Amino acid sequence: MADPSSYRPRPGEIPDSPGVYRFRDEHRRVIYVGKAKSLRQRLANYFQDLAGLHPRTRSMVTTAASVEWTVVSTEVEALQLEYSWIKEFDPRFNVKYRDDKSYPYLAVTMNEEFPRVQVMRGHKRKGVRYFGPYAHAWAIRDTVDLLLRVFPVRTCSAGVFKNAARTGRPCLLGYIGKCSAPCVGRIDPEDHRDLAEEFCDFMAGRTGTYLRRLEKQMTAAAEQMEYERAARLRDDIEALKKAMEKNAVVLADATDADLIAVAEDELEAAVQIFHVRGGRVRGQRGWVTDKVEDVTTGALVEHALQQLYGEESGDAVPKEVLVPALPDPLEPVQEWLTGRRGSNVSLRVPQRGDKKALMETVQRNAQQALVLHKTKRASDLTTRSRALEEISQALDLDSAPLRIECYDISHLQGDDVVASMVVFEDGLARKSEYRRFQIKGFAGQDDVRSMHEVITRRFRRYLAEKERTGEWGDGDDLKDDEGLLAAGGLKDEDGRPKKFAYPPQLVVVDGGAPQVAAAKKALDELGIDDIAVCGLAKRLEEVWLPDEDDPVVLPRTSEGLYLLQRVRDEAHRFAITYQRTRRAKRFRSSPLDDVPGLGETRKQALIKHFGSLKKLRSATIEQICEVPGIGRKTAETVAAALAQAAPAAPAVNTATGEIIEDGEPVAAGTPDERRGQEP
Repeated sequence: MADPSSYRPRPGEIPDSPGVYRFRDEHRRVIYVGKAKSLRQRLANYFQDLAGLHPRTRSMVTTAASVEWTVVSTEVEALQLEYSWIKEFDPRFNVKYRDDKSYPYLAVTMNEEFPRVQVMRGHKRKGVRYFGPYAHAWAIRDTVDLLLRVFPVRTCSAGVFKNAARTGRPCLLGYIGKCSAPCVGRIDPEDHRDLAEEFCDFMAGRTGTYLRRLEKQMTAAAEQMEYERAARLRDDIEALKKAMEKNAVVLADATDADLIAVAEDELEAAVQIFHVRGGRVRGQRGWVTDKVEDVTTGALVEHALQQLYGEESGDAVPKEVLVPALPDPLEPVQEWLTGRRGSNVSLRVPQRGDKKALMETVQRNAQQALVLHKTKRASDLTTRSRALEEISQALDLDSAPLRIECYDISHLQGDDVVASMVVFEDGLARKSEYRRFQIKGFAGQDDVRSMHEVITRRFRRYLAEKERTGEWGDGDDLKDDEGLLAAGGLKDEDGRPKKFAYPPQLVVVDGGAPQVAAAKKALDELGIDDIAVCGLAKRLEEVWLPDEDDPVVLPRTSEGLYLLQRVRDEAHRFAITYQRTRRAKRFRSSPLDDVPGLGETRKQALIKHFGSLKKLRSATIEQICEVPGIGRKTAETVAAALAQAAPAAPAVNTATGEIIEDGEPVAAGTPDERRGQEP
């Protein structure tokens, strides 16, 4: 590990001008490329106290052994040079696209004597018309197959074309009418080129004029009693309409635009792009990127723009690019895009209307792509095994933590305070063993004390189950002992052993050092010393251990860190779902629900006016009448209903003295809720 001060430039060496800088490791490999409006100010940020740096930045500067820079005239030149160097050196600490494949285009080779329609990938060629990109090559072939009936353009390779010309016999497409067979002279080069131009016009969105022309020809043929020709034209029109259905109109003003959406978490981001041409979605593509450095959404958008348009020019860059967040600064990126296109490019965030609605669709696709990527990554057995081994090594455990329990606290400004417990076994969620807790007493105002209470209650039950069974197992040997069942509630409602009898190898809490200390204290008070505890702080993804002043920083690409993050996020999801459900039940069970003629609007007006149901209950009829929309008769009805309704006491287990819905399996609700799934 290098000391950044060993290669820090001397004061005054770094110019105060735009430029691009490169960090190199001890082997002279470029590990990071960045640009700056002011090289002096930007590089100074890297050479500060390591404790003040983001963990990923700290890892980069301690891996590097030198830094160098190149001065440029403008920020636009810096953007261009940064892109060139990233493509050339592929630095390990820059944002990398996991899916960097070449997407297929529908291409028409207008630079040939007889233009050919085909699927193309890779770099674009001069004189070739491109449409797309598409997510799948089969989507292009389906579209072409429909259009060849109306536009029988050549689709064969050069070898097939030359062989047909030599033998004087066309291929199968020539025989079935899906190729005009220029290879055997059925159509001259000029007419075939006109056919290809019409194909391109149709793909470019100029469909209305052509359809109207075909409809007039069909009507004229029918009037002249050329019914076979009219039927053929009718079938051509249907084929074109079917092809158009694959590219439904989404923007009514024939807009040319690219829409970029980003779905991200602390570790990864999914980028989705929709290409809209002539008001229709003509193509889609996407990537999943590792966030090797700490980047904002605007920075991810900037990287996506470089990936999209770095090697493109002309009409490949649309007039309008819609994004979820603007790069900072915006002007150099917009100027760079304008230079690539050759005319003005609008880069903005849509605020309303059809474009905002379409952006929401792109955003949903990005979210689904990120979820799908995470699901595939989590389902791989080798990856899960590596993640558990990395956690074991990082936390200095005796063995891999095959059972992990994670706890999270959720509340709304101190009200409806709840906690969640989620269970992962062998790196996979066990939703049937999820539990949820209500926080009692004053602890709801303090996440640390709430965490202490939850851990205490959960493991007190573990010790109770262990004492009842007389062993560490699940107590299956006692399943027929009716006395034990009646005395201790050894079984869940479905007849299975209570899962509180199973101890985890690792307890994870959502939080930093204070939450970890509270969890460890709770275990110590119960005399449990063989269960490891750690916390995952959300802001910097640092792993905290008890009695340690500094966190454990797992490598940015660590599968162990990825697994801990998934466990923590699942606990947060389950906790907040339960908290929202309780809050909704509290509002639904209001005594105001029983007041006849009192709708939702007036109920909300009453609660807003008095601040709480308790204050409304103590109000006089005259005070209730002061609420807009509440007459005296209604006020009297409300007062009478509140006087009759007493605050409901919590349900208590008479055998144990505990609240029934307290860390127990969820007995009410849907089957999905009972399994711990989000409703």
